[in-house]
Amino acid sequence: MTHELTFNTAMQFAYGEPAPVSPGIVRIVAENPSPLTFKGTNTYLLGMTELAVIDPGPKNEAHLAAILKAAGGRPIRQIIVTHAHRDHVDGADALKDATGAPILGYGRETFAPVGPETTPQGAEFIDYVFVPDVKIADGDVIAEKEWRLEAIHTPGHAPDHLAFALAGRNIIFSGDHVMAWNTTLVAPPEGSMADYVESLSRMLVRPESVYLPGHGGRLEDAQRTVRAYLLHRRWREEQVLEAIREGVGTIQSIVPVIYPTIDRKLTSAAALSVQAHVEHLIARGLVTCDGDPTWDRQLSPA
Repeated sequence: MTHELTFNTAMQFAYGEPAPVSPGIVRIVAENPSPLTFKGTNTYLLGMTELAVIDPGPKNEAHLAAILKAAGGRPIRQIIVTHAHRDHVDGADALKDATGAPILGYGRETFAPVGPETTPQGAEFIDYVFVPDVKIADGDVIAEKEWRLEAIHTPGHAPDHLAFALAGRNIIFSGDHVMAWNTTLVAPPEGSMADYVESLSRMLVRPESVYLPGHGGRLEDAQRTVRAYLLHRRWREEQVLEAIREGVGTIQSIVPVIYPTIDRKLTSAAALSVQAHVEHLIARGLVTCDGDPTWDRQLSPA
């Protein structure tokens, strides 16, 4: 079984410059590029006369200034956060101070208050105590005269992740749930492969075909991409299971088997992704482990 994904890494942008991506929507890319954020975090301004800002991005004075300049004096009524990873949420407080707009998001109160020992971007890539001014749950609607957003709870990459469907426009702001430039990182304990696969499946029944993601360019024919990503996850899980059946017994030894050409900077991220698949296999009774599946703990086929 083989399955290779085709990614779209084309993206026309200039840091700090607002770029129209659809009528009434502009994108500003924050200058925080990395192997896991691609060119940087996308901030979207939605509306013509009264605005919402979706994902204010990292804490960065130049990015804040670019958002306010793009607003051009139009009032910013809401600051909407897809999830509390720092590259999306850290700029929210400064934007709130500048505009008076409330911060809307799912919130972190029901999740772990401290971080894992191993993270793909260092210990501080999640705001574990993020508390929005207005809590948004699955199915909630945020509305102004010019637009309506429906919240879609899409855990997997993060337990608090929300996507937002723009009513009447065939558009979903997909955050880090589905992107065109790469697959989404699912890194335990923050990420859950079971939740991610379920959230992807949920997107298939929605009618919207255009996604505006948190990193990278606009995604057309989005449901085709979602189907491809589901197939890719099943294929990757089969690789992990086959390796365990062949006696490759730890997460850290599986990584070079299924990622033979990986950039060394991404080794930890790859190990976390394998861990997510292993946890999913254990939950389904296909793999056993004597204790929690840490990277050096022995795994066996069930």
